[in-house]
Amino acid sequence: MPDIRRSDALLSEIKKGTFHTIILAFPDMQGRWMGKRMTARHFARAVVEHGTHACAYLLTVDMEMDPVPGYELTSWTKGYQDFTMTPDYGTWRALPWQPGTALVVCDVVDGERRPVKVAPRQVLKDQVLRAWELGYSLKMATELEFYLFRETYESASKKNWTGLEHHGAYIEDYHILQGTRMEPVVGDIRNQMEAAGVPVECSKGEWGPGQHEINLEYATPVEMADRHTIYKHGAKEIAMQKGCALTFMAKFDSKLAGSSCHIHASLWDRAGKKSAFSEGGKPSRKFRWFLGGMMSLAREFSFFYAPTTNSYKRYQAATFAPTRIAWAGDNRTCGFRVVGEGNSLRIENRIPGADANPYLALAATIAAGLHGIENKIEPPAELKGNAYESQVQPVPRTLAEAIALLEGSSAAKEAFGPEVFAHYLHTAKAEQAAHDRAVTDWEKGRNFERV
Repeated sequence: MPDIRRSDALLSEIKKGTFHTIILAFPDMQGRWMGKRMTARHFARAVVEHGTHACAYLLTVDMEMDPVPGYELTSWTKGYQDFTMTPDYGTWRALPWQPGTALVVCDVVDGERRPVKVAPRQVLKDQVLRAWELGYSLKMATELEFYLFRETYESASKKNWTGLEHHGAYIEDYHILQGTRMEPVVGDIRNQMEAAGVPVECSKGEWGPGQHEINLEYATPVEMADRHTIYKHGAKEIAMQKGCALTFMAKFDSKLAGSSCHIHASLWDRAGKKSAFSEGGKPSRKFRWFLGGMMSLAREFSFFYAPTTNSYKRYQAATFAPTRIAWAGDNRTCGFRVVGEGNSLRIENRIPGADANPYLALAATIAAGLHGIENKIEPPAELKGNAYESQVQPVPRTLAEAIALLEGSSAAKEAFGPEVFAHYLHTAKAEQAAHDRAVTDWEKGRNFERV
């Protein structure tokens, strides 16, 4: 049952007339908000205590919202039953770019009020609980990149997503003048996120025309994933309001830099007061083991970092995207970059793309690190020089390779449990099958006349 006491502040604002609309939403497998918009009156009268129903098919559909057969959770045979969205009232916030509207993030439970284990937010909660049972808490942060266009989503579709006008004429990495052209949109995203209770550190131009990055302040894992998803969703809505479009595709254009989602992670005691990564100002054994676990499972867990066929096209040498499972201190050619010192010592996982579901990517990062601690896995030696030119293990080159690695991973089965493991393995295979059926413009241009 929802903790009704935590809803008092929201109900008070509704009574004062601050809100006319309440959005109840949960993240789906692709990391999108799914849910309902409710009148504030109806929410306060009939929904606040019990939540609301939604169709369980929402955790078995693909990007196109097509029901995918073969899931244990639900199916045509089971009648695509409902589950219940239970509000987490600690998450409610006003959405300033939607005046009069508040968002409440929900968890989902089945007919017997049991958590739906395959729901992405629950997958992450379960890994946080595993860490807690071992005596740890975590602090995490995500860095999310995107391309902004002087197009609407409708105009981009009519152009078949080709020949789009970038909101920038040249590479603007750290470039203040070029970034100024995007400031009416990016600046508004920064400020609106701050007003929505999503603390922002900074924004900067990235290594592509019209490409930008906005960095959020670190938080506990579930709060971080919630903020990430609010930001990702809100950025699209704010851009739409300004007649623009932005994309979080991992590789929008083969000739341009991809968009990443770097994940920073550090391990702490349960109270979050003492870093488990640092001893006497130096990296601890647990730091080494956590890093060793992340590296040892990077290939097997890659689907959680790179969930689409497009994701793997980002891994190109000399593009600031990683191609090798290597680590080093402050070296952007490696898949894992160690930064900070003392209490700020942390591991940056550079493998995830901007298309990753943050709940699953953070869960995989935690699970891999805990695997390293439990098994005392030492990382390999620090890589010196250019990782692109090294001979260490590569990241998977295709989704098909990632699927084979996940399917054979006993560590994934153990960390996530058989139900979650089977659910997301099926999701990965369905994504690959959808790609394999598609006839692309590249194929038509290559073969229409010449075969």
